[in-house]
Amino acid sequence: MKPTGLKIVGNGFLARHLRAITPRHTDAVVLAAGVSWASHTSAADFARETDLVERTIRECRAAGRRLVFFSTASTGMYGTVNGPGREDVPVTPCTPYGAHKLALEERLRACGVEFLALRLGHLVGPGQPPHQLLPTLLRQLREGAVFLHRGATRDLIHIDDVVTVVDRLLAAGLAHETVNVASGTAVPVERIVDHLEARTGLTARRVHLDLGRHHTISTDKLRALVPEVDAMGFGPDYHRGVLDDFLAASASTAAP
Repeated sequence: MKPTGLKIVGNGFLARHLRAITPRHTDAVVLAAGVSWASHTSAADFARETDLVERTIRECRAAGRRLVFFSTASTGMYGTVNGPGREDVPVTPCTPYGAHKLALEERLRACGVEFLALRLGHLVGPGQPPHQLLPTLLRQLREGAVFLHRGATRDLIHIDDVVTVVDRLLAAGLAHETVNVASGTAVPVERIVDHLEARTGLTARRVHLDLGRHHTISTDKLRALVPEVDAMGFGPDYHRGVLDDFLAASASTAAP
């Protein structure tokens, strides 16, 4: 039977938002499932995702479809790189999560099916899992104590902008490419908390833990492939709008 739309594997945060573009793409399978927690170290969960990737490779090979795989542009992937993390330079992952995602990218490059490996920044939007950064920080603010890694940064990108980027990359027919999908701005987590406090009126004691890592994600390739990125407002203040939208969505969800 001829495919009737984009197939999305998974039903989590990213998968739900990607459903909006399913009618426009019939030649791809988007793997929006698996390990998405950057601090994850479970060998069993890594093995389950590896098995899922292998099954999806076989499906795509049989159906002649592209496979879209979501990797990471987090500290785990780029934390040891000098300068902005780029897709065209060798990397040495510094966490089990980063090493796991890089190994899956390498498997895709060797498998023979057409693929896109998208290294994601830190996604923000309505319906995020409670363990992710923004829900965690907001919860800790409400509880009166925020736990921070000193010097840590995050590249925040709105989920709607991620969906637009995926839509454009699929429409362009790209294959055998690895692309960073991020804003390109490393925002200190301290500054994120400052903004949340200013907008909510909450204040909390800040508990500093060990040193965090600072890295910047290169968006040169993304901007070349998706010119629409120039209209998304990426830059030093982009995260403020992302955080405001997150807070508005959180308030709407919490309202009786």
